[in-house]
Amino acid sequence: MDSSLKQFVEYLTVEKRHSPHTVAAYRRDIASFLDAFSGVTLHCITSSQVREYFLTLQNSGLASRSIARALSSIKAFYRFLVRENLVATNPVDILESPRLWRKLPGILSLADVEALLEAPDPATPRGIRDRAMLELLYATGLRVSELVTLQTTNLHLEVGYLRSFGKGDKERVIPMGEAARRLVNLYIQEVRPKYLKNKSSNFLFLTRLGAGMTRQGFWKLIKQYARQAGVNVSVSPHTLRHAFATHLLERGADLRSVQQMLGHSDIATTQIYTHILQERMREILDRHHPRA
Repeated sequence: MDSSLKQFVEYLTVEKRHSPHTVAAYRRDIASFLDAFSGVTLHCITSSQVREYFLTLQNSGLASRSIARALSSIKAFYRFLVRENLVATNPVDILESPRLWRKLPGILSLADVEALLEAPDPATPRGIRDRAMLELLYATGLRVSELVTLQTTNLHLEVGYLRSFGKGDKERVIPMGEAARRLVNLYIQEVRPKYLKNKSSNFLFLTRLGAGMTRQGFWKLIKQYARQAGVNVSVSPHTLRHAFATHLLERGADLRSVQQMLGHSDIATTQIYTHILQERMREILDRHHPRA
């Protein structure tokens, strides 16, 4: 790996405290960029050469979203190089990201959510665990990575909230509903000790072997229960996060509170849900208004 890229990765990990997934994405984008300019020193690369590089990516059929992410990665890389006096100028800052259509998340109705939450069998240890995980995900809007890394010390069931550490290791406090509290407590009392056996683990949700649940493992579970529940919308762990935000806003929650519970650093990210509500209001108007 190029020494400047190694320094940048260390900066992202230690100073910026980005997640391993984010750091890996930066590394891939920048490594591809450096490979394309193999033999050319960084301070000699010009804006026109960078523009040609991105035109090549575009002509190769790479999606606009992937190109925009690569450009963002390389811009951050060059800002770091300038800050560290490794290059004198930044040839990337003047380039604009390709225009992206904001993709609206899939929407689960309340009936779909209820069917999904009730799909696990409460008569089995696995069903109790899975129902607790699904209920907690919908009750709090956690990211799946936050859910599977949740630790027992993050829970405060007696007062009904949990502490989560999201992107950039930022801490936030999220209230829990009564249903989530009851199911999580049932899992802790009846299932977790059986899965833990004689091992020790700080993770809240465990597999039957006593190891922490993985993102991939939970992804498979939610897909299985969506099929079992007959939910026709494409369902992922993030779909329940979207449902959490959308259903709160539909019932009058203010955008700023939802932003804080979701852990969005910029309210513009949360505002995507207002577009969903506007589409629904448009559908209602078209369906029911006599002069629509």
